[in-house]
Order: sequence, then C-alpha cells, then structure tokens
Amino acid sequence: STWLDDDPSSHPAAADVGVPRASILSRAFYRDFKMGRRPARCYRQIKNKPYPKSRYCRGVPDSKIRIYDAGMKRYSVEVFPACVHLVSWEKENVSSEALEAARIACNKYMVKNCGKEAFHLRVRIHPFHVLRINKMLSCAGADRLQTGMRGAFGKPQGVCARVDIGQILLSVRCKDSNVDSACESLRRAKFKFPGRQKIITSRKWGFTPYDRTDYLLWKKEGRLINDGVNAKLIHNHGYLEERNPAQLVEGAARVCRVPVHPEE
Repeated sequence: STWLDDDPSSHPAAADVGVPRASILSRAFYRDFKMGRRPARCYRQIKNKPYPKSRYCRGVPDSKIRIYDAGMKRYSVEVFPACVHLVSWEKENVSSEALEAARIACNKYMVKNCGKEAFHLRVRIHPFHVLRINKMLSCAGADRLQTGMRGAFGKPQGVCARVDIGQILLSVRCKDSNVDSACESLRRAKFKFPGRQKIITSRKWGFTPYDRTDYLLWKKEGRLINDGVNAKLIHNHGYLEERNPAQLVEGAARVCRVPVHPEE
C-alpha cells in the first residue's frame, strides 16, 4: 500500500495538521503526471516574433539535431562540382525532430547507394525558435484540478526553425555521376517535413556562389583561392601597396551579366 491508501497525514506534503485529503491527492496527481509531446502540426504556422534562448528564456530543452554536416565534409571544393538543394516552398516552422529525421534519411540513402566518401550533406537551417506549451490536464476529473488561463504563457517545450519560401533546407554536393542518387535521397527526406518542398539541381559549383562556367574560367585565370568547401574570388579593388603581388589581376572578374543576344 502507498501513503494514499493510508492516512494522508503521513505524507510530507501534509506536514501541517489539518490539510484536506483532496488537496494532497491533487498535489500527488500533478507531481506524477507527465504529458506527452504535442504534435508538430500545432506549431507549424509562424505567428509571433522569434523567441530564442536567452537569459530571460531559460530551461530550453536541447535540439534533437546536433550534427549539421555528414559525409566527407573536409573534402576540397574541387572534389564535388555538382550540388542539389531541397528548397522549402512554404513559410512555416520546422521542428528539430523533423530536421534530424530528414538528415538521417538522406545520409542513409547516400551511404548505401554511393558510399560514405562520395558526397557531402549539409543542413542549412538551424532551430533557434523556442516552442512553448501551457500544460493542462485533459483526463477525467481534471476540471477540479486546474484553473483556466492563469499563467498561460507556457513553458519551453522544444525548438524549431522558422523557414521562408525559397529557403534552402538541405544541400548535397557530389560528383556529376551521383546527382540522381542525391535527388532521390532528398526526395526521401521530403517526407520528414510538413508542407511542400522542391528539389533543385544547382548551376553553381558545389557550395560556392559561382556558376560552373565562371568557376572554370576564373580557376584557369588564377582568380580563385581554395577555402575549404568554398572558394575566394580575387577582385581588382583596393590599394596596390596593400595587396599581395601574386594576386594582382587586371580588369574585373565579371564584365557584365546581361545576356548577349546573337545578331539575326
């Protein structure tokens, strides 16, 4: 038997003489009651301002996703010229649980079909927005144990990322022979997210912001410097005495981006 079956005064909560049994029962119910996670559809819509973790917002649970790069993340920019993106087509909240599930699904398919040294997967969004929950009892007799709107601001429950239309969720860089596998891995990762997403094959070289034709041209001219998974472009700006003599170039890297139509 427990203290509830015996005399209520034997419980530490009833140290004071005369505490009614009903209040002791309610305290024990609140102490032993644990509520399950609310489904992510309750937090899908972006409603309020960003609410990040801070010295005012304490007790935030850790994010479920802790690894944002998978595969050969240390390979040079020269190794993987192709790049495929998973782009969000809705403005919504994406939970950290969904990001972790999508990362696992995409990574598992790429490792199985291409090998663990044939790609580099990067999660492009980070969950900084804190989700709140106002715990309410929803069982029989709960109406006598809770009091409506008192302190309804809620306590931190989890974290999510605020995503806009056209924002990249996941990116995979690989060789040209593995582009189809990268598209299929991102298609499987789509099922872990709410809303709509699109898979887009990039015209850029890897994770760099440069087109593949421009990258090859500038690499031939010596205008690019490898910088890990990215590349730096040498411009012709600045004072000559402050620049490296080995990196002096004549003329702009890109003269004009307006397409030139052939003469008819």
